[in-house]
Amino acid sequence: MLHLQNISYIHPNKDLLFEQISFTVNHLGKIALIGNNGVGKSVLLRIIASELHASAGRLEAEAQAYYVPQVFGQYNHLSIAQALNIEKKLYALKAILKGEVTLENYALLNDDWSIEERCTQALEYWQLSDLDLEQKMETLSGGQKTKVFLAGVSIHQPALVLLDEPSNHLDTAGRQLLYDFIESAKCTLLVVSHDRKLLNLLEAIYELTKKGVAIYGGNFDFYVQQKQIEANALIQDIQSKEKALRKAREKERETAERQQKLNARGKKKQVQTGMPKIMMGKMKNDSENNSSRLKGVHDEKISGISRELHELRSALPDIDKMRFGFDNSSLHKGKILVEASGINYAYGSTFLWTENLTFLIRSGERIVLRGLNGSGKTTLIRLILGDAEPQTGTMKRAANKTVYIDQDYSLIDNELSVYEQAQQFNVSALQEHDIKIRLSRFLFWREDWDKPCRALSGGERMRLMICCLTINKQAPDIIVLDEPTNNLDIQNIEILTASINEYRGTLVVVSHDESFLEQVNVERTIQL
Repeated sequence: MLHLQNISYIHPNKDLLFEQISFTVNHLGKIALIGNNGVGKSVLLRIIASELHASAGRLEAEAQAYYVPQVFGQYNHLSIAQALNIEKKLYALKAILKGEVTLENYALLNDDWSIEERCTQALEYWQLSDLDLEQKMETLSGGQKTKVFLAGVSIHQPALVLLDEPSNHLDTAGRQLLYDFIESAKCTLLVVSHDRKLLNLLEAIYELTKKGVAIYGGNFDFYVQQKQIEANALIQDIQSKEKALRKAREKERETAERQQKLNARGKKKQVQTGMPKIMMGKMKNDSENNSSRLKGVHDEKISGISRELHELRSALPDIDKMRFGFDNSSLHKGKILVEASGINYAYGSTFLWTENLTFLIRSGERIVLRGLNGSGKTTLIRLILGDAEPQTGTMKRAANKTVYIDQDYSLIDNELSVYEQAQQFNVSALQEHDIKIRLSRFLFWREDWDKPCRALSGGERMRLMICCLTINKQAPDIIVLDEPTNNLDIQNIEILTASINEYRGTLVVVSHDESFLEQVNVERTIQL
């Protein structure tokens, strides 16, 4: 169905993104394509979809791919029908039914008499029945735009479907529709996603790295198991190399000591036997040359083992280095931080919630805010943060320090460089080299310190945000997370999860990522 051979891509600025990527997706295969942010997953999908041209290599596909992109802004000026490329067919069908029986209309319709019926059924499945196909895409939410393009799969019935982060903007109900669709799909699927529940529905994991594509013949749970086996083997290799390095150094020392003793005995014997000075000089030179040769042999061996050990260590994950490192001493478990009694909020004359909300938030709790898209989760966050006040009821907030982390990591100032951003949080007057050491710990090296924050990927923004919070060591009373995993790859989700689990304060999170909610140990739900 799909075959890639030695595909390479070079950006217009001449930077190489990836090279010699080769893999095959069989007919009706359901494959996940995963990899760290920036490795080129979306670019590879766009090459398969014929939206980009590979710089080298060969691509063979038995059918034209139907592509659901991650970003939809380029379609905002189009109607839903235009974005789905069905406007002309629908126009032709309506014209024929009105009696405008022309060769042009028949050519446009191309015998697709069920197009309107499929549109109705597809929109109904994706809970979009209230939308008009003439409606502009710019009027839709992110979740609705995703559903529109997913509905296009049922409308066009393609043999090959490419999905780029399809669950990103979907609420819980929308995600369940997506999971059901993937399980029942009768087409070949290639899916880029970090949604671990979705990844467990697929039959193989293709991991894209700078070294190429590694294939794991099972779902995401199987992939995790295999990666753990690889990690254990890597640790054993490192321990073995460390042992070999110690032995090589011991051997070098023993050889050097033995040579020194031989040299000392030889020199003593030469003096005792009255050997001529010219002969003694020659033997001394020979001894020194021999010592130098032996030292060179040992140095080369030690250098080789050290180089191999460095390469092995560089393959270890960096997750354990990245922690908030907060001083949690000021946090008091059980203290009431927010008390809401009969609150509601209105836009115009319409209140958000059919029933007024009453709840407490105590120190140390882990709470998830749940509700469909448009149910007021973001408004409730603004009320909790004190950025808005309820129009009915009372909202009491204890004096507390709150950090709000949204899905765009807006704590990061796009106008600053990476180093300048870190300095903004330097309330304890750390020295410049201390700031740069912390940046390096979060994988921001010397060449990154002057990079503008606007150029950072989602994962890089998240790492920089955690780094900044470690510089200001006092733990906040509340951390609010609003869809924090939407723009992260799997590795960066693991980094965020590990950091959150080290935090001992109150966590309020909006997320449809059930795996993330489970791993950060959410205990209680506020349902909207």
